[in-house]
Amino acid sequence: SIAPGVHIIDQNLCAKEALTQLLDNARISNLLSVPEGAWNAEIRKSLAKIGYSTSEISQAFRNYPVPKGFKSLEGLLFPAQYSFDSSTSVSEIISLMIDRGLSEVEKAGVNSSKEKFTPAQLLTIASLIQAEGDEKDFAKISQVVRNRLRLGMPLQFDSTIHYIKGSRGSVFLSTQSTFLRSPYNTYRNYGLPPTPINNPGAPALIAATHPENGPWLYFITVAPGDTRFTDTLGEFNTWKVLYKKNLRAGKFRSSK
Repeated sequence: SIAPGVHIIDQNLCAKEALTQLLDNARISNLLSVPEGAWNAEIRKSLAKIGYSTSEISQAFRNYPVPKGFKSLEGLLFPAQYSFDSSTSVSEIISLMIDRGLSEVEKAGVNSSKEKFTPAQLLTIASLIQAEGDEKDFAKISQVVRNRLRLGMPLQFDSTIHYIKGSRGSVFLSTQSTFLRSPYNTYRNYGLPPTPINNPGAPALIAATHPENGPWLYFITVAPGDTRFTDTLGEFNTWKVLYKKNLRAGKFRSSK
């Protein structure tokens, strides 16, 4: 439970008190905490909060070379807790996060997949999986993506609209939002978005390369923790009515 990094603890302590201070995240020097599914835009804001200037951050992201085989840094900044000396540059921090990201991509089998998808596409699938559900459903969502792509169906994922709008905290999506002009709008465009829509964690990366076999084409979270999968539009529409009922009842207020 002790986070990696530089911990500021008092001297001349007994072992018990030293351990207590080591477990206190407030004592970690320059702590950068990146949650699973964070956008690069959010990571930039976190860097600004710990003292880096906006211009320094923008320049570092703009000038950092995208690793070969990928189109964007989005998706490669691995979510974890990072701690570093105050003299560390933003470019060095990005490099640390990407090195970890590429390592996790390799571990998940993204680079060695026998499927038709490129590593960049599998990373994009992982980001969709991360955004669309809970970890227990990741492998099924991975299969839904494949089933829809195989049939030429649009993905129609709300998470891609939230990414375009930079909005979080609401499960509701207006019909008007689905008409936004953007290559990331999976309601207007077929296929995968051009790049990942967030930075996925290890479970989502693994699910991207290890889907659960099944015929599902639709899924919907009718209540927090209750996501249902089906291959029929009729059943999906029935569950959608239940979802709207639960939404009106306020059951989603404390959900992620």
